[in-house]
Amino acid sequence: MTFVDELYQAYKDQLSSQEVDAELLTASVLDELGREDVLDLLKELKDEDLFGLFGLYLIENLKRRIHKDQLNGRPFYPDYTPRTIH
Repeated sequence: MTFVDELYQAYKDQLSSQEVDAELLTASVLDELGREDVLDLLKELKDEDLFGLFGLYLIENLKRRIHKDQLNGRPFYPDYTPRTIH
């Protein structure tokens, strides 16, 4: 049984279909875990799950970086020059 399965079994009667429940439970769990605990849990993941997790991490951080650059007035494509189309 995976850590997620154990968490779900422990809390399934308290969870609704609201995403906020999963977010709150996740925040609570992360608050209780130390770095070594997280690394131990990552070691237990199957390769497919580990690479999927890392892929999500990359995607979310790249999107955050793109958004941050756009908010700072820098286009994501540095060679991009806005043009007026008539």
